[in-house]
Amino acid sequence: MTGAGGRSEFRLGAKPLAAALIGVACGASPLPFNVLPLVMGPISREFHWDFAATSAGITVFGIIAALLAPVFGALSDRFGVRPVALTSLFIFALVFASFYFLPSSKIGYLLFWGTLGAIGIGSTPVTWSRAISMWFNRHRGLALGIMLLGTSLAAMIVPQIAQRAITLGGWRLAFPIVALLPLMIALPLGYRWFREPRPEERPEGIADASGAVLGDTLKQAASGYRFWILFTSILLSALAYGGAHIHIAQIVGLHGFSPEVAASVLGVVALGILVGRLLVGFLFDRLWAPGVAFPALLLPAIACWLLMGTQAALSHVIIGGFLLGFAAGTESDIIAYLAAKYFGMAHYGRIYGVLYIPFAVGSAISPIIYGLVRDRTGSYDLILAIAMALFAVGGALLLMLGRYPAPKPLASGN
Repeated sequence: MTGAGGRSEFRLGAKPLAAALIGVACGASPLPFNVLPLVMGPISREFHWDFAATSAGITVFGIIAALLAPVFGALSDRFGVRPVALTSLFIFALVFASFYFLPSSKIGYLLFWGTLGAIGIGSTPVTWSRAISMWFNRHRGLALGIMLLGTSLAAMIVPQIAQRAITLGGWRLAFPIVALLPLMIALPLGYRWFREPRPEERPEGIADASGAVLGDTLKQAASGYRFWILFTSILLSALAYGGAHIHIAQIVGLHGFSPEVAASVLGVVALGILVGRLLVGFLFDRLWAPGVAFPALLLPAIACWLLMGTQAALSHVIIGGFLLGFAAGTESDIIAYLAAKYFGMAHYGRIYGVLYIPFAVGSAISPIIYGLVRDRTGSYDLILAIAMALFAVGGALLLMLGRYPAPKPLASGN
């Protein structure tokens, strides 16, 4: 079967991989999380809200997206990821642009975020990763790492674009300006290049000799202990990281640095994500993935320690931002890679969709927890200390996953 070797995998899958990378970069996974940190302060001042209330939007966004992730995953399994991903990306861009009209009503504010989560989840790795995991097997870790570099690309570019828009026209202008990225870049490229492989293009290990795709059903996966270990590890890591990313500009500000420095630190976070994605993905293909993920998730615990207090040196803040980004790069690779490795591709969309729930819910709840701690104590030290423990426990749990199982033939049912 073509695509069996590493060279042919990348030769055959290069264009879909490039389209998925840009699609991830311009989708609902990174854009809200890279704009909100910069508009959070202005929104709080204009609407006279505390940071917990301002953070609640991303919480609603994440929870609704999480609940619908299995639905979009199932649609991708049934109809293919191309129509699901591209349609969702288009509608997401329109809704995100409409945030220019965010109301000062808290209910209206949350409705905007809820709508974004309901339609945006199809533009996240829940969809894109299915196609890439079908194109790549031997080098799946590296390919997924490259695809997920889209979030790094967004984190490097989007804060700078958003900050310029804010400077020119206020915080509202950031939303329609950033929404041009999916409309003008990701959609045309995805329409031209993004698709799943035909049966003869699939690499070895994806399907059996008859062409049937290998893997567990969702019911089979959820009946085993590995699924719930992975589920819990993802939840703990997301609770630790999500709020740290959303509040990083405020954390940097508490150390006495300007908003421009905070935007630059977000760029450093992006660099950490980039290094984490590539290095971890590369090592996943060569070593036992949980053994790689555990030490990688210990690094952000160091970041939390460096970011505590109010008088850290800029070098400490920069290192802390880098290590936090490294954690984000590792975490996303864990979901996509281990879902395919332990449960196969036959019902990957549904399984990934359910495993995305703890990631999205944890990432959604975390910012409001960070905001509550900031509002009540005046600093982030308490929640950063808790996050240190969450990263360590989440990484250690992965060591219980054991050997990779042999792929199973396609089974019917849920």
